Amino acid sequence: MRGRTRVTAVAVVAVSAVAGTTVVSAQAATGRHENGRIRNVIYLLGDGMGRTHVTAARERYYGAAGRLAMERLPVVGQVSTYSVERRSGQPGAPDFEPNLVTDSASAATAWASGVKTYNAALGVDAKGNVVPTVMELAKRAGYRTGNVSTAEITDATPAGQMSHVLARGCQGPTYSASACQDTAVTGSALPTSDVRVTPVADQIARNGTADVILGGGLARFEASDEQALRSQGYTVLGSPSSQTVATRADLDRASSRKVFGLFNKGNLTIEKFKRQNPTATQAREPSLPEMTRKAINLLTSGRANGKGFYLQVEGALIDKRSHANDAAQTLEETKAFDDAVAAAVSFARRDGHTLVVVTADHECAGFNIIEKGTFTNAEAAAPPVNVDSGNTANSSTPSRPSGNVKDASRSTGIVNGAGSADPRNFAPATFRTPDDPAGVQDGAADASLWLTYLSGNHTGADVPLFAYGPGSRRLAGEVDNTDLFDVVTGSLRVRP
Repeated sequence: MRGRTRVTAVAVVAVSAVAGTTVVSAQAATGRHENGRIRNVIYLLGDGMGRTHVTAARERYYGAAGRLAMERLPVVGQVSTYSVERRSGQPGAPDFEPNLVTDSASAATAWASGVKTYNAALGVDAKGNVVPTVMELAKRAGYRTGNVSTAEITDATPAGQMSHVLARGCQGPTYSASACQDTAVTGSALPTSDVRVTPVADQIARNGTADVILGGGLARFEASDEQALRSQGYTVLGSPSSQTVATRADLDRASSRKVFGLFNKGNLTIEKFKRQNPTATQAREPSLPEMTRKAINLLTSGRANGKGFYLQVEGALIDKRSHANDAAQTLEETKAFDDAVAAAVSFARRDGHTLVVVTADHECAGFNIIEKGTFTNAEAAAPPVNVDSGNTANSSTPSRPSGNVKDASRSTGIVNGAGSADPRNFAPATFRTPDDPAGVQDGAADASLWLTYLSGNHTGADVPLFAYGPGSRRLAGEVDNTDLFDVVTGSLRVRP
């Protein structure tokens, strides 16, 4: 393993201390699948999904004693996610310079290519060298490949498997030096013929890395991209040439081996809007679970070469709604992602030769569950005093002032309730759960789930990891995000 050496097969796996389950035998948990040969890997990524995102979604939809589909998987671990600075060496090198908070691009490169890189880089190491991706290696070895996302398909997570650029903003449709060059890495501007400054959309449309491509981002592609895709045998749903988005109905009808379908000019639409506006154009977009099931169906139909498939699925809107501190949609997008996990696991249980990996690239926004009826420092008249600040040994117990009170201008009520009209309000959002008495509503003070955010940015917290199927025990415990590259390539028996 590249990041750490602590990833070992274990005899016992603690499924989830938070969920209150008992310790189970890893052999019993993975059952007959542990001895099966791995033919397929489904890698599901909840963008920005920290441990609290999982816990809060569970409590919101299933109650305190319930479980999300991902929490029912037999193998549980956690992933360290740090990146590095530009021109840094890899861990252990004399010039190693870590950055403790990653972005989605460097995280995608870590699991897709097995190297640490700087924030914004895709498919290149911290010194700008091109590195192969799992999806490229799988394709080269004869596997079928798929890439599904609720983001623009040129965005960091999906692009990390299908492109190599110095800067994640180099998405397309056209090249610009400001978006694509990074002379702090290369020393001087690269020629526009260099893949590292070629827009992601151009690369995706021409390199054939993924057989099935489903997501958003139609505006990143042009008529020449559609022509390039069709010349390689793709069925193109909708049309980049006319900027006609694909629909759920188009996807339902698709049956070819290679399918390219983008359902929005930008990111896909949040589930709440589609549910509340069933006649809107956006309601014709497929959900993440629907795209996941269809991708699996397309990748498994007509297989004649004995090879399996590698599929990456991203729930991107967890991160985007966390950046916006939108707790309601953070929860709903986490639920939609979990439904995609359930679809993947349902296939894996029937198949018996599929490894399912569920994790995140980073935590977003410091999502927190706080005690009902309490308030945060952001609402306080003044932050709690650190009375221990003069103690250099830091061995005493700091006391907290008992007179701390809310600031009336910063805490005007529950943000999804009484205080929703006040843009200065920092109060929590509250949500009913299945455990609450009948009549309790979201946005009420008596709702049991109280949620806050620390910021609108990423954090450096480790993220959860869940796994199922043959080889899943290798993911128990603490791993680094670069270790995921080794596990997946080892499972598929492909190497750079």
